[in-house]
Amino acid sequence: MSLRINDVIPDLTVETDQGSFSLHEYIGDSWAILFSHPKDFTPVCTTEFGAVAQLADEWAKRNTKPIGVSVDSAEDHKKWKSDIEVVSQGAKAGFPIIADAGLEVSKAFDMLPAEAYLPDGRTPDDTATVRAVYIIGPDKKLKLTMTYPMNVGRNFAEVLRALDGLQTAAQHGVATPANWNVGDDVVIPASVSAEDATTRFGQYQTVLPYLRMTKLPG
Repeated sequence: MSLRINDVIPDLTVETDQGSFSLHEYIGDSWAILFSHPKDFTPVCTTEFGAVAQLADEWAKRNTKPIGVSVDSAEDHKKWKSDIEVVSQGAKAGFPIIADAGLEVSKAFDMLPAEAYLPDGRTPDDTATVRAVYIIGPDKKLKLTMTYPMNVGRNFAEVLRALDGLQTAAQHGVATPANWNVGDDVVIPASVSAEDATTRFGQYQTVLPYLRMTKLPG
């Protein structure tokens, strides 16, 4: 069964380099970024884990827990973190990495087909589609997904920007336009009447009958 936006994510019990836990219990009242990788000790993935480690303070500001996923063992993950620390210029990869050797997470999150398996002597090509980002809300619902090929590194500044947009939309009942960043004007949803828009936001700009822009209160 495919996992779609606004679906509740599966409450799997996962093994990680930091022990076993239930995904729902681990997320708790926080947001989560679950980002997956086809194999440990691979060049692009190592730079990405380093980027996530360097952003530890930014995740904390947003009450967000990053969680890695790779289809290698927890012991491999522990060894790999030494390389990640080199690439991240000393930043600790304090987030857990799920050991998805049985592919349960990869299949439950629709990264791999149900019949997928890990062949002997496998390479990253065998699990190439395990290259995704999932943003999950405190309600345990999937809010956003991104999928990348193996030869293009993920831009975690964009992941942060998207997270900011999701959190702003959830808090204020608005939408965000193209290229939006924190502090920019936001979109008043079409479902909000003109009267309610004035009550909630004060003055706003009607660009088109269906496009109204406003500053966030405060």
